[in-house]
Amino acid sequence: MSDAVIPPPLGPDDLGPDTTPVAYETGGDANAIAYVTLNRPEYRNAQNSVMTYSLDAAFRKAVDDPAVKVIVLRANGKHFSAGHDIGTPERDFDTFYDNVAVLHWDHSDKTGADQRLAREMEVYMGMCRRWRDIPKPLIAQVHGACIAGGLMLAWTCDFIVASDDAFFSDPVARMGIPGVEYFAHAYALGTRRAKEILFTGERFTAAQAADWGMVNHVVPRDELAAKVDDIAGRAAAMPMQGLFLSKKAVNICEDQMGMRNAMDSVFGWHHYAHSANAETGDSLGGMDARSMKAAGSGNGAGA
Repeated sequence: MSDAVIPPPLGPDDLGPDTTPVAYETGGDANAIAYVTLNRPEYRNAQNSVMTYSLDAAFRKAVDDPAVKVIVLRANGKHFSAGHDIGTPERDFDTFYDNVAVLHWDHSDKTGADQRLAREMEVYMGMCRRWRDIPKPLIAQVHGACIAGGLMLAWTCDFIVASDDAFFSDPVARMGIPGVEYFAHAYALGTRRAKEILFTGERFTAAQAADWGMVNHVVPRDELAAKVDDIAGRAAAMPMQGLFLSKKAVNICEDQMGMRNAMDSVFGWHHYAHSANAETGDSLGGMDARSMKAAGSGNGAGA
């Protein structure tokens, strides 16, 4: 673990419009829209556990607020998210916070595969599944880079609105790993596009993502917030029961198409890859934030 002082995650009562690493505020008619903002811009919003648990607290606050009917997930700075934190001074891989997404043991006193599996069940797979099931519409407002773990955040949302400067990639095959933990690739992109972006690790644009069905709308950067507010406002005019049940119905259909079981299977292969890499001394296959960026992924601090 880094020698940096790692702050505890924010709780619902700690959140505000300028808090780090996740900011929270409400707006729209009758404060019916909650804005949850990734707020580590100096690290391209790379996701450490402090951010993950703070993000969960923000979502819980929005769910618990009866005035809030729609949630917008957005980001401060140049990029939506560079992915999982694999290289900042505040990386907190060996820090344990009480699990909220799964019932499992503390990973920080474990070693090898047990350590990584216990952690990733909670902060990656478990959290994303928890957020996908939020009983209120969740809109991703994406600009700049949305890389690997950033895709996971966007894919948990009910739909994605992107600026025309947004770009996406999941380059972790460079680590010998079959995509990020929340493996929605085949469902969000279709099988052949999923293979293409995984096999090449290359970026794809917001326009391509819209053409492939992953993104709902693409607008100029200076129109992004207004477009999201317009959609969120129209959704907020609907009755809460209609919103909740419609979301539930579509998610059920997606699960009936096998997404949940497929994710469980791929999650096992994901951890096989970590274990196989670890035999050579590094579960990330010798890659770090610097080498991933040099390889052309544009990751910055995350993966």
